[in-house]
Amino acid sequence: MTITNQQVSRWVTDQDGIENLARDTTPMPTPGPDEVLVRISAVSLNYRDTEVVNGLYNYYDKPDQPRQPLVPVSDMCGTVVAVGEGDGESKWKVGDRVMSTFLQSHLTGQVYPRDLATGLGKPLDGCLQTYRVFGTEGLVRAPGYLTDEEASCLPIAGVTAWMAIYGMEPVGKEGRGEEGETVVVLQGTGGVSVAGLQIAKASGARAIITSSSDEKLQKAKTLGADHVINYRTNPDWEKEVMRITGEAGADVIVETGGAGTLYKSLDCIAFGGLISCIGYVSGREDKAGEARPNLNLLALRRTVTLKGIINGPRDRFEEMCRFYEKHQIRPVVDRVFGFDEAAEAMRYLVSGSHFGKVVVKVA
Repeated sequence: MTITNQQVSRWVTDQDGIENLARDTTPMPTPGPDEVLVRISAVSLNYRDTEVVNGLYNYYDKPDQPRQPLVPVSDMCGTVVAVGEGDGESKWKVGDRVMSTFLQSHLTGQVYPRDLATGLGKPLDGCLQTYRVFGTEGLVRAPGYLTDEEASCLPIAGVTAWMAIYGMEPVGKEGRGEEGETVVVLQGTGGVSVAGLQIAKASGARAIITSSSDEKLQKAKTLGADHVINYRTNPDWEKEVMRITGEAGADVIVETGGAGTLYKSLDCIAFGGLISCIGYVSGREDKAGEARPNLNLLALRRTVTLKGIINGPRDRFEEMCRFYEKHQIRPVVDRVFGFDEAAEAMRYLVSGSHFGKVVVKVA
């Protein structure tokens, strides 16, 4: 252990509200067997992090479980500064640049409840701190061509977008665009959506992006979007998708909207297409009294696959990094805040003003 007599500075939430985020310090931890100590350089924020801080992310809470102080934020890039003593040779050495995996125990295949119990930023302490101990299996090597700020954007946004497009494919298969496939990215200006656009274009697919902001749609065009649709001025955007695709529909839809968009997605998906359900920024519940065909009927109508996405395993993260390196994809960082500005960064993310990722520089 080369780090001595130092404190870890961190942000902690123990009651609802971004305004209640508080700074404190804690003694420097020592890594044990199969663990490493990482000096955290940068973290990127996800919508989930704001829900955690605001007390809204309760999907996996046990009934009557009291709220405990928690370090939020799941995604980080940092440098290994100490390696715990173990029986064998560590996977990591001092000086390695690493990224966190969201679910620390999810190494391959299907996600299970035991993996959800290892989520960073809830239920486990997250990365909005200057140092953290990680298990050696819960890290991925950061691509050398990316800055720490850029690499911090990959664990949730990058991997979720990758799984939305490639998660149903065997490991190692690339080229969604080989047969001229179309990928639609909804409300496509947040971290997952922008990553989905970049991945789709690098694979050769045609990309259609929706947003309520013409300014953001113009930015999407500069990243290669083939078609853009303002869903506020064109509320029947699903009809526009059908028109663009010659009535064939989209092969993959990155569905981040939820209640306000899913039924429209079902109206513009191709026969045999994939709708990857990721978020619910347009709502969690259907409007009361709306008469709609049963979801079973809508799925049968075009033999569609509706797949829920909770990030992805470590091996798919590593696969995605190889794809990123091959195509030299650089995550889009909208704005970088200082460590002292973490609460302001979260408020900025909630405002929806960003295009791409919001990052907090830790060290």
